[in-house]
Amino acid sequence: MLKVGIIFGGPSREREISFAGGRTVYDNLNKSLFEPVPIFVDSLGNFILLNWEFIYKGTIRDFYPPVSALPASAHGFQIYLESLGKLSEEEQDKIISQVGKKVEPKDFANLFEFAFLTLHGPAGEDGSIQGLLEWYGIPYSGSGILSSAIGVSKTTQKELMRAAGFATPKTTTISRDQWFATDYKGDLISKVIHQIGLPFVVKAPNQGSSIGVSVVTENEMQHIVGAINRSFFIQEITGGEWQKYTEEQKVRFITSLTDIREGIGLPCLPLSEDGQASLSDIIYHPEELYIYLEKVAQQGGKAILANLNGEEEVLIEGFLPGKEFSCIVIQGEDGQPIALPPTQIIKGGNVFDYRSKYLPGMSRKVTPIDVPDNHLEVIRKECCRLFKALHFNVYARIDGFINSLGEVFLNDPNTTSGMLPSSFFFHQAAEIGMNPSQFLTYIIRTSLVERTKAGKNSTFLKSKLKSLDNAISALHSSEVQKTRVGVIMGGFSSERHISVESGRNIYEKLASSGKYDPFPVFLTGTEQQHELYVMPINIMLKDNADDIKEKILSGGKKHPIIQQIGQETKSITEKYVGKAIEYPYAISYHELADAVDEVFIALHGRPGEDGAVQSELEKVGLSYNGSGVESSQTTINKYETNKILRSHGISVANHDVVYQTEWEKDSEGVVKRLESQFSYPIIAKPADDGCSSAVKKIDSREELIAFAQMMFRPTLAFLQGPSQILELKASEEFPQKSWFLVEELISRKGAKHFLEITGGLLTKLNQAGELEYEVFEPSEALASGEILSLEEKFLAGEGQNITPARFSKDQEAQKYISQQVRATLQKTAEILHVEGYARIDAFVRIFDDNRAETIIIEVNSLPGMTPATCIFHQTAINGYKPYQFIDAILEYGRQRSSVTQ
Repeated sequence: MLKVGIIFGGPSREREISFAGGRTVYDNLNKSLFEPVPIFVDSLGNFILLNWEFIYKGTIRDFYPPVSALPASAHGFQIYLESLGKLSEEEQDKIISQVGKKVEPKDFANLFEFAFLTLHGPAGEDGSIQGLLEWYGIPYSGSGILSSAIGVSKTTQKELMRAAGFATPKTTTISRDQWFATDYKGDLISKVIHQIGLPFVVKAPNQGSSIGVSVVTENEMQHIVGAINRSFFIQEITGGEWQKYTEEQKVRFITSLTDIREGIGLPCLPLSEDGQASLSDIIYHPEELYIYLEKVAQQGGKAILANLNGEEEVLIEGFLPGKEFSCIVIQGEDGQPIALPPTQIIKGGNVFDYRSKYLPGMSRKVTPIDVPDNHLEVIRKECCRLFKALHFNVYARIDGFINSLGEVFLNDPNTTSGMLPSSFFFHQAAEIGMNPSQFLTYIIRTSLVERTKAGKNSTFLKSKLKSLDNAISALHSSEVQKTRVGVIMGGFSSERHISVESGRNIYEKLASSGKYDPFPVFLTGTEQQHELYVMPINIMLKDNADDIKEKILSGGKKHPIIQQIGQETKSITEKYVGKAIEYPYAISYHELADAVDEVFIALHGRPGEDGAVQSELEKVGLSYNGSGVESSQTTINKYETNKILRSHGISVANHDVVYQTEWEKDSEGVVKRLESQFSYPIIAKPADDGCSSAVKKIDSREELIAFAQMMFRPTLAFLQGPSQILELKASEEFPQKSWFLVEELISRKGAKHFLEITGGLLTKLNQAGELEYEVFEPSEALASGEILSLEEKFLAGEGQNITPARFSKDQEAQKYISQQVRATLQKTAEILHVEGYARIDAFVRIFDDNRAETIIIEVNSLPGMTPATCIFHQTAINGYKPYQFIDAILEYGRQRSSVTQ
């Protein structure tokens, strides 16, 4: 078994995507072939053999720096390690020891035999880590030193591409010195417009994930200056502007400003008008920045702030019209590049930004791109030509545009691709029939082959290559009987996209185990008639539930280009892929019972959490995860759940329901009734949906009316007036319902400490057949806005969940309060007859005597199981890796089924 060191994290602005990608690799490596070793790189460049439980945190800031190392923050700002200021080696070692063990590069060989790189940006894709590994004789994934150094610099790329005859847009650069030396920025901007024309794109040349990218469409000086400053990671604000903000707005401004993806990040320096700075003025912590801006405002001045490691130049290039695409190029068995089917990116705005790339449902990815076949071939040939021209190896992701004339402009070759489950990397590999586990095996083997060509350590590398080949052959010839699990995902609720993310994660965890053989099933149809479809891996990895449904209902016919690429990659798939499903087909619940041994329901909302699917599975004798029919029917109804809990002495929010029939009959009377019961602000939300879909804080009668109008609208399309009042985004999910729930806004009410928590649980049957609950340490949920958003719950790198929740700084009090909270969560589950596993959301008030009041908000009988969900943070404390937790969930389903039969 090959020990694979997964190197992830790092100092770059893309560290959260790197962290999430490292987790994906850790989970999806075939455990029969590889032993994963997590090597986390912190933002100061320390290599850390990370304790495995921290891999499953949602963000780096959830665990690093650890809570014990955080200075007091009056405004509760979240920070990375660099915001602790200058740390001595001893101080760094003390922090590191709380999450793992510090490792020196000279000791790598004692820990792993191969390095899988998921680092991004500077220090990850620039040849630095590749050179370090070569120095110590460690083979690694992907391209070598030279091609990595080329791949990270957009400016160098453009020069080399132009020299090699590739079509490129007009480009120019502005140096930082030039920018500050120009007193009137309009002169420089006019020169750029004359040279490039409008529209144009401003880029930070050494960043990825669309960080520091802006599209300029009009000659509007303030906007253009802002775009250029953004790429330099510079922010200007006057004291007057700062003083106009409320306290809450100031905190949000600081939070946005210090965000490493969308703001300038920290540490930062105050600059003079000519761009000069003193290193003695470095601002490390958001609280320091807050105090500095307060001082600037008092003096009536202006702040010019720049990141300590900002760009030295910005790249400006002509805007490319046409269809945008991304293409993964891999190295074939003969060493020649093969372009996988290019994916078209259909986005909401001009820029395919961080959220559009990584949150399902925020953009659409169409594979292959919708252009004539001959244009598809032009894209593929140009991508392969660039792969060779820039000396890339193993794999690369190449982005570009194609116009209506078939002219291809390649503009962003990357030697490392994002490795989240929804990334192009896995999305396109699935089109040739490879699941993530198989594709990672291919990457590792191909990288080993490539490293042997350097003439360093060849005997050792060839030995490892031979051993891996033997293990792969043995894997395919093995006749070990595995348990077949139907993983049902999708649905037709507003939570369908998250359901697909959950289902894919379950599928991938089971696929990389030696015990289970997962069977992906997509559910669609209506509440009256469920339609089930078995789907191949390429359809399962489509970008979102709507794309999956569209592809299934069209019969899953393969595009001729995909069929052609299938032939080109046949030698690869024959080696790494066993028997696979090629086309989707309908399957009934009865037929499903013949095809699988058990089912994992990865659905959210209706159907799934309402008992409907469970009822059908029970009819055909299939065991399943989660609660039974009756409990699911109760917990899906938040109004009934609250009534039952209140009758048993559990604290819940005061609530009422609004039905469409009564609203249409007398809307004014309904509003008056609600206003007599509640004071604004209140919470309005669907009574039978979750995932923060359409959960709104209502501050006025106008907003309440708008919410009701949106909820009861006659068509799926948003109503312009109400949607503007509620400030809904175009891509936001807002379901149509015939009723909704209104609740009081839960507040502190005299408590010394007040926080929002979410707690998971697992059930087991003891030897006597009695139900036992294992309630995990709850997580503290931190929302950046008024309501915990969809992104903060499920998008890697968004939001923050502190696990365990911070009930008290005193250890004994922490333990005592946690016991009270978990006792209430268990009592809630017992009252509602929750089984299998669940997640319960609540608010907690903690009083002076450490008495805790837990106010239950929602019970999720099939909680989200996406890679970044906090239930995995909680189970890790109790020793469960995600796969082990999933295995325990399935085991309970089997136990329950055997008892009831």
